[in-house]
Amino acid sequence: MFLISVAQAAETAATAAPTAATTAATPAATAAVAAHPAAPAEGFLSLHSPETWVALAFVLVVLLLAKPVFRGIAAALDTRGEKIRARIEEAERLRAEAQETLAAYQKKQRDAMKEAEAIVAHAKAESQRFAAKAAAELDELLARREQQAVDRIAQAEAEAMRDVRNLAVDIAMKATRQLIAETLSAAQASALVDAAIADLPNRLH
Repeated sequence: MFLISVAQAAETAATAAPTAATTAATPAATAAVAAHPAAPAEGFLSLHSPETWVALAFVLVVLLLAKPVFRGIAAALDTRGEKIRARIEEAERLRAEAQETLAAYQKKQRDAMKEAEAIVAHAKAESQRFAAKAAAELDELLARREQQAVDRIAQAEAEAMRDVRNLAVDIAMKATRQLIAETLSAAQASALVDAAIADLPNRLH
């Protein structure tokens, strides 16, 4: 609408200009015009042409509107550039956070592996210590049982020897009594038995 109004005003001004010039002309100019009825046609850039005024008005409107349009375009481009820059910064921040998270996870994984290795090594050392302790206790138990067995065997041998000696003494005494009764007199047998009884403790030791 604004362009149409400017074009109409320019056309009205262009139409009024020739009318005023014709009214103010002198009789001589009128006579000159009458003497030359076939004047050449005016060009496109003539100030009396409506197209010239329309073109000038269009150029003026374009010049007046160009600056705000260019300013709006620049503002829109700046806004879009800020959004793109903000997105890039956000992406960089997220990437940095992701790298930090990955580094922290890798560190935790390495720490967990070291802790697991330490636990395994400690378990191996404890198992070896327990095995060595169990082996030592087993050796001690076997040695104690063996000593007990040896002591029992020695005690049994001693008891068997005492039994054999006692039996031998009994047999010898019986044989001696029988021999004495058969070969010696009662007085001699009694004296011999008394001497054997007196000497018996020395023979048992």
